[in-house]
Amino acid sequence: MTVTIRPYRGHKDHYEVDISITLPNGQAYRERRKAPTRGKAAARSWGRERERYLLQHGPRERRKETVPTVREFENRYIQEYHQSKHHKASTIEDARQTIRTLLGPIVGDLRLDQIDVSQVQRVRSRLAGKHAHTVNKALSTLSTMLKCAILLGLIPAGSLPTIKRLKPKSSPRDFWGFDEYARLIDATATPVERVGVLLGGDAGLRWGEIRGLHWDSVDFDRGVLIVRRSLWRGVLDVPKNGKSREVPMTARLCEALEALSGQGSGPYVLCRAMVSTHRAAPEHPVGQQWLLQRLRRLCSAAKVKRRGPHTLRHTFCSHLAMRGIPARVIQELAGHASLMTTECYMHLAPGLTHAAIASLEAPPPVGLPHP
Repeated sequence: MTVTIRPYRGHKDHYEVDISITLPNGQAYRERRKAPTRGKAAARSWGRERERYLLQHGPRERRKETVPTVREFENRYIQEYHQSKHHKASTIEDARQTIRTLLGPIVGDLRLDQIDVSQVQRVRSRLAGKHAHTVNKALSTLSTMLKCAILLGLIPAGSLPTIKRLKPKSSPRDFWGFDEYARLIDATATPVERVGVLLGGDAGLRWGEIRGLHWDSVDFDRGVLIVRRSLWRGVLDVPKNGKSREVPMTARLCEALEALSGQGSGPYVLCRAMVSTHRAAPEHPVGQQWLLQRLRRLCSAAKVKRRGPHTLRHTFCSHLAMRGIPARVIQELAGHASLMTTECYMHLAPGLTHAAIASLEAPPPVGLPHP
């Protein structure tokens, strides 16, 4: 019977207790645990108490936790992975829908330890008719579920299959041209309609950011919008990439907001009281479908192709690219988390490749060090 004390790896003043004993039934037993106390003397004292307990009562048999199926693991995965990291409500709901609608019908009844390379290929095959982004979302969710299960000790670490994502094909973004966008603005009949269109097309805000925009985020003195909130299904949260940003206002957007500022008394720039014919509280934002319904009428009046609110954001990024604005600047203004998202618009930039080659024949910059 021995109790050995040694420093616990990477933890100052913490010790590992190594107990080797012979149980009353003659079986040799060894246990190594981190002492719950600080200090070598306290760890040794705890180790001796633990040794006496094992000799009298024996070690407890650990219950082997049954491996859940993909469907059964959903709630625990959401709690342990998404909620513990304080992910946005929209991200959590998107994960739930991915499990229920994409993964559930294919591998939902399989235990997590039954997910191997063949099952991953089965998911890819069953979702072959869907967009690569949708397939990758399902594969990514499945991968994080398995990694979470490994961290929780539900499946062994070596059981994680290789999950390769699809390479998405680049597709052009729908947007309104300069003349079409101008006609769309001219078709607005009320100040609130004009502000709704300009916030998307002149400032690049997402629809959730437009609905969640408060008057305290409109800085008329500096001429900027501070995008710090996004509204999704009644939940006011941070923007999509988790960061706030500042977007300078165009003159017509600033003018439209000033004209609108005296019409509402609530915190929201676009409040329900401005657009409802019934009595509505000013502290409530416009509804989820409000701008979509308005755009249907505006597109018909302006004789442009019917599109949704997010097309205004595509129009904002596309027009900047067509005017030769660098991708990094567009990324910052649009709040893209990745530059790859912004690159989807850069094929519209006119003559950038020709200008780059022409710059090689220009006189060298002054003041650069010689090699």
